[in-house]
Amino acid sequence: MNGLNIGKCIIRKRKEKGITQEQLADYMGVSKASVFKWETGQSYPDIVILPKMAAYFKLQRPAKSFTKI
Repeated sequence: MNGLNIGKCIIRKRKEKGITQEQLADYMGVSKASVFKWETGQSYPDIVILPKMAAYFKLQRPAKSFTKI
């Protein structure tokens, strides 16, 4: 799994929803810097955050959704 692919998917979903990094960070309970790092492939979201993120973006299959661009 490529961190950049996950990051690109987060960017795409966030922009589709029309929200900022800060708004996503607030919803996920993380810092804006964390969202930035996810989106740039510097780090990954914690595994416990993925289900919440998938629900927020209305993804049915989170593991596959975050690895496809």
